[in-house]
Amino acid sequence: MKVIFTCGGTAGHVNPALALAGYMEKKHPDLQVLFVGTPTGMEKDLVAKAGYEFRGIPVSGFNRRINLENIRHNVGSVKNLMTAPARARAILREFQPDLVVGTGGYASYPMVKYAAKAGIPTAVHESNMVPGLTTKVLEEFADRVMVGFEECRQLYKHPEKIVVTGTPVRGDFFELTRQQAREQLGLEEGRKLVVSFWGSLGASGMNAQMMDFFRREVADGMPFAHIHAAGSGSWESMEQQLQQEGLWGTPGLDVRQYIHDMAVVMRAADLVICRAGASTISEITALAVPAIMVPSPYVTNNHQEKNARILAHHGGAHLLLESESTGEKLYETARSILSSPTHWESMSRGMAQLGILDATERIYDTVMQLVK
Repeated sequence: MKVIFTCGGTAGHVNPALALAGYMEKKHPDLQVLFVGTPTGMEKDLVAKAGYEFRGIPVSGFNRRINLENIRHNVGSVKNLMTAPARARAILREFQPDLVVGTGGYASYPMVKYAAKAGIPTAVHESNMVPGLTTKVLEEFADRVMVGFEECRQLYKHPEKIVVTGTPVRGDFFELTRQQAREQLGLEEGRKLVVSFWGSLGASGMNAQMMDFFRREVADGMPFAHIHAAGSGSWESMEQQLQQEGLWGTPGLDVRQYIHDMAVVMRAADLVICRAGASTISEITALAVPAIMVPSPYVTNNHQEKNARILAHHGGAHLLLESESTGEKLYETARSILSSPTHWESMSRGMAQLGILDATERIYDTVMQLVK
């Protein structure tokens, strides 16, 4: 069997495709896989690292603000839009797939559309609460649209195509029990762990708020352990500031550039403070970890806030808009959650209601029905 996975733009689009590809390989040893994305996107490196063949189609979006740079960008986008169909058809003729699965990003559009027109079974996975532009357009062509939450169904024109599968979570998140993860991190018995991060690049404004958070928790005698990832954009300045203020090396406060052992750290966490991207949401719901979420206001269609509101509605997360967030609010909210076992347990149950542990298997079953 031959399968094309087409995705790009963010890790939240690429990781579900990688998870499904790995799962399908275990089920079908003779499986042939091809990934298609944009030639310069992060997906190229992620796919190469996973060991899969990759083809690129230049596809890009349009910038609405009018200035010279954006005009040049938009002219390039028009050219890409005109050449993408021929490139997609060429890939389909050469590879001759039995199935095409799109998991988001602009490159998904031409591959899924022209595969559907050629009579090849197609499916799209949308990991965000609100369908992106690509998913909206492809709903007309794809045989199935797979979504993360039951609440998503009402946002589509063709409910008969919608299947609630959830979003896959990496298997290493479940290799250890919570107790084993805590032991691996050297956490004291009964001590709560807060984990915070704002993405791989970090966010300078939110990291400034975390400095206030650090000052408060250190002044209070570190009532809980805390692991924070500053991201590459804020790491040097944060490290320097912590050293200048005498906070660097405080027992229980572990500030890093990246959290490379994320699976272990998240498994041990009692509370996560983070953005509201699709990958993060799939992880914390699967692990049933309460969260304080500050959605990024700089994303398309404000989808992170809409993601976070689902979790808040179910009681699993406390939502703070970035315009309203401060280090003091973050700290007081975290302390309030962790100091009340009843509150924490209620939030954990809310997260568990949304967690879908067998998401990869559900997606596999859905796409295989199309092939059969």
